[in-house]
Amino acid sequence: MTETILILNGPNLNLLGTRQPHIYGGETLADVEAQCRSLAAELGFAIDFRQSNREYEIIDAIHEYRITASGIIINPGAFTHTSVAILDALNACEVPVIECHISNVHRREEFRHYSYVSLRADGVLAGFGTHGYQLAIRHIAQLAKKETA
Repeated sequence: MTETILILNGPNLNLLGTRQPHIYGGETLADVEAQCRSLAAELGFAIDFRQSNREYEIIDAIHEYRITASGIIINPGAFTHTSVAILDALNACEVPVIECHISNVHRREEFRHYSYVSLRADGVLAGFGTHGYQLAIRHIAQLAKKETA
């Protein structure tokens, strides 16, 4: 059975490639998904890749994988700065959680400097562009190998 990494994307990430490309770049979310699937397969993992503008759908996905995933990579979008409910769901997780942001949120508006998700995340990637997702996959794969060794 192949181990699965859950990759969650929050509000407005469905507009990636067209929304503020000077900040987020020109790649679409479909491009990011294809890159993630390719790398994960190379490393022996499956990917469940999701995007939602609805907070409860993100929470439901976290609940679904909170014990069974090899890890969760989450780009919560604007929910980063507002969602105690997503934090609570992540706090119930027994798997590694990596918070991933395309832009460097610390170089942006002050309200973006605070993250509820960071209070639970085992690692945070910000400002690596969409390459951050691949870095997160590699890190989770490394953690999974340590567990089985």
